[in-house]
Amino acid sequence: MKKSEVVDAIAAKTGLSKKDSEAALQALLDTITGSLQKGKDVVFTGFGSFSVSKRAARDGVNPATGEKIKIKATTVPKFKAGKSLKDAVKK
Repeated sequence: MKKSEVVDAIAAKTGLSKKDSEAALQALLDTITGSLQKGKDVVFTGFGSFSVSKRAARDGVNPATGEKIKIKATTVPKFKAGKSLKDAVKK
């Protein structure tokens, strides 16, 4: 599902215009991003949680050449699905 399809679904479910729905979705995404940049977790009880994780520096291998390379330490976002979301997706 693409962002435009999510905007259409929000507009259909809420009665908001597509422009307002897109603004609301973008505000949500900006808020989550801003919180993660500050190192804060974002939790939607039952749905899931967004957090920040640090990856240590490590050695890697370039698959094309087999050459060993150094991979720098980095910070990455993570998402962990909540129980309600997991149960809804199970078949």
